Amino acid sequence: MATMAPPTPPRVPKPAPNIPRAGLRLPAVRDYAQVDREVTAVLHPTLAWFGALSVAVTCLGIGIFAWMYQIYAGMGVAGYRPPVMWGVYVVSFVFWVGIGHAGTLISAILYLFRAGFRTTIYRVSEVMTVFAVMTAGLFPILHLGRPWKFFWLIPYPNWRYIWPNFKSPLVWDVFAILTYLTISSTFLYIGLIPDIAVLRDRETNPIRKAVFGALALGWRNSDREWRHFARAYLFLAALATPLVLSVHSVVSFDFAMALEPGWHTTIFPPYFVAGAIFSGIGMVFTIVIPLRRYFGLRHYITLNDLDAAAKLCLFTSLLVGCAYLSEFYVAWYSGNPVEQQYFWNRVFGNWWWAAWIMLLCNMILPLSLFSQKLRRNTIWLWILSLFINLGMWFERFVIVVPSLSHDYEPWRWSSYAPTWVDYAILIGSFGWFFMWFLLFVKQLPILAITEVKEIVPAPRRAPGGSH
Repeated sequence: MATMAPPTPPRVPKPAPNIPRAGLRLPAVRDYAQVDREVTAVLHPTLAWFGALSVAVTCLGIGIFAWMYQIYAGMGVAGYRPPVMWGVYVVSFVFWVGIGHAGTLISAILYLFRAGFRTTIYRVSEVMTVFAVMTAGLFPILHLGRPWKFFWLIPYPNWRYIWPNFKSPLVWDVFAILTYLTISSTFLYIGLIPDIAVLRDRETNPIRKAVFGALALGWRNSDREWRHFARAYLFLAALATPLVLSVHSVVSFDFAMALEPGWHTTIFPPYFVAGAIFSGIGMVFTIVIPLRRYFGLRHYITLNDLDAAAKLCLFTSLLVGCAYLSEFYVAWYSGNPVEQQYFWNRVFGNWWWAAWIMLLCNMILPLSLFSQKLRRNTIWLWILSLFINLGMWFERFVIVVPSLSHDYEPWRWSSYAPTWVDYAILIGSFGWFFMWFLLFVKQLPILAITEVKEIVPAPRRAPGGSH
């Protein structure tokens, strides 16, 4: 009879060894207390912040003055003449909607794919999304001759039986923008709740502590709360993901449903989505790199994170360039002389300067990101992001204005020259956007404190079991 082997004694876990700092995502961050201390330090106002806020408010004031003058004098002061009744306002509307797409991509889609580099930059992109959509929503109202009647676009019970035309893509925009703003704001707020609780616990001012306590919804950092939080965040990420594809596709229908040359094409939905993500990532670089430098957050927003985001920027630039070339190929292959003449005029005619700015900034300059050295050069990334923002604005300009000014009937061919009112309201939109963003920076954490702590070593227990 075989004898049974003695049971194996239970394995006693050894004390956790010191983790080498070089192997961590954030090697310069030592513990949770450092995260709380350095991220909340950003909230203290500085003289430079007041200066930047003053510039933003001044730009906003310029835009408000121009808008009030436009209401008094009429839409003619904006430079609109038949047949070009869309101009800078619609161009800027599409531009700002596109800026908001990178936030949902980085915060939702990359979260579902568990992309690690999103952790330190997604809060900036989420905030940028909400304020960019708020800015975009102003332009349909600014474009109205009677802006106080904007609510006519919204279906609501009324005794006049006036209902919007649901076959109009302009009405689809209303639903798309409102849905996107609602989901993006909810997604941002849900992710902020644990961080607001951190601010509540550190706050000494009783009024601010009460405000943070109300916003934190009684968060106590319990295991049950974290389980519900993780499920809610995952659900919202899955819900927001289709919006990246749907919202800008709906915006593209404003053009694709029309019969103007250069617009009536099926490539517009994917073309607009790729361009929106591309421009949004450009704006993320424009905002993140100065924040990283000015607030001393280099050891949080690392070069590895910027490198990975630059690769995504390069990929979307290649998609946009492919869409540009596809447009020219389809126009040539169609045999339609009007389409062919339109695209020839776009590049070598009246609007050649705008088209070449678009091609240079969106196709040629981003090819530099094939170089790892340039992907990790923050100065070049920031300069390139400015060119991307410029090029994507002119992309929308090239789509809108040449089609309206050079349509099927030669006797209707015209030109378009933006006036000081157009430019002033465009400047005002940037002032509106950066005013809200700067106010957010000094009120709530610009980095996700709780998610950053997930990639920082947990505090080690003392031998007696206490922390």
